[in-house]
Amino acid sequence: MEIANPIYDVVFKYLLEDNKVAKIFLSAVTGLDIIHLEFLPQELSVDAEKSKQKRPITTALTLSVYRLDFSAKIRQADGSEKIILIEIQKSKFTNESMRFRKYLGKQYMNENFFQWVSDVAGKRYKSGIPILPLYFLGERLEGFEGIPIINVDRVIRDRYTREVIGEKNHFIDALFHQGIVINIPALSKKRRDELELLLSVFDQENRQENHHIMNVKEIDFPEKFRPIIRRLQAAAQEKEVRDIMTVEDDFISELNEYENRIAEANKQKEGERQQKEEERRQKEEERRQKAEAIKLLLRLGMDKAEIAQHLDIPLQTIPDLENPEG
Repeated sequence: MEIANPIYDVVFKYLLEDNKVAKIFLSAVTGLDIIHLEFLPQELSVDAEKSKQKRPITTALTLSVYRLDFSAKIRQADGSEKIILIEIQKSKFTNESMRFRKYLGKQYMNENFFQWVSDVAGKRYKSGIPILPLYFLGERLEGFEGIPIINVDRVIRDRYTREVIGEKNHFIDALFHQGIVINIPALSKKRRDELELLLSVFDQENRQENHHIMNVKEIDFPEKFRPIIRRLQAAAQEKEVRDIMTVEDDFISELNEYENRIAEANKQKEGERQQKEEERRQKEEERRQKAEAIKLLLRLGMDKAEIAQHLDIPLQTIPDLENPEG
């Protein structure tokens, strides 16, 4: 069957707009027992009609027409809450990790992401809601080529005994987080369990020629995951979704071009800097050698006029070379 490619932001957003499907998907990926899911307001949104017109890259980067991340508040069966941040990276940009850091830092600063908690004395105070970031990486992650799902766990230890501490504390939960990385290129080689099978919908080797559509077999997926497959099938039939995928392609193409220009400019600047540094080093070495020669010739009894003639340098420069620190 044909499904829309979920690596596109508009398709992923369409997938998660169905609350039931979103719970199934995020519960499977995070391993959390999600009983309530509330997607948080997005700062940016795609406007397909406004975005169809070709525009200069500088405009494309400043207009609020593109969404690169998603966030949701979840409540688990035990009543605890978490903020899930989801970021999808489709192309290797030079500033990718910094963009992720800035977005993560912004969420830590969000004053709405708090909960009221009580200490042992019963005093209530505000504490940050724990954050769980999910990164879907479309490009190869060096050193992790064969690992499709990477769990980054938080381990709390007694420094002296190295004993793992299992206690929970709002202070630690609010300031230190776990993370999950979905290494999409590695998904094509692994189908070892149900989660890796589910995430195979991101396997870009299943793309058709235009990259917007994937080919999968619904029967290959467990029954509990089939609502996800059917939702992606529905997305493939939505004209607006297909139009916005084209906008995303244009945006990524422009952004790649922009990044390449920046990289080329930085490379040129670095080359010029290295050339200037080499010229400075050579001049410094020449100056040092002349100073050593002057000192040697003075010790041999040669006067400064003779030294200037011998070294083919102006007489007035000898004091500076003779006393470089002066």
